[in-house]
Amino acid sequence: QVQLVESGGGLVQPGGSLRLSCAASGMIFSIYVNAWYRQAPGKQRELVAAFTSSGNTNYADPVKGRFTISRDNAKNTVYLQMNSLKPEDTAVYYCNTVPPAREHWGQGTQVTVSS
Repeated sequence: QVQLVESGGGLVQPGGSLRLSCAASGMIFSIYVNAWYRQAPGKQRELVAAFTSSGNTNYADPVKGRFTISRDNAKNTVYLQMNSLKPEDTAVYYCNTVPPAREHWGQGTQVTVSS
């Protein structure tokens, strides 16, 4: 059974940093295109950062230069380093593949940026 478990969220002040983790089980996550998504209250879920099929990375415009996606294949884990956080980054963050598999959505991890 495939399971993606996100962690590392929390409350942080504007300008702060967080590192999110996504641990995959039941699948070799690295053979898929991995990505982070987020969903803010009242908004649709959106793609934040992703690996391309060639292993390069793509980022949504609002997070370019601030967020970095990485992975540890040995740990079957994908990370999202988030720096210079802004209140508009407040959302529940999820990991999944590209395109996302409906059955793989986990609980996500809440990130709240507030002073």
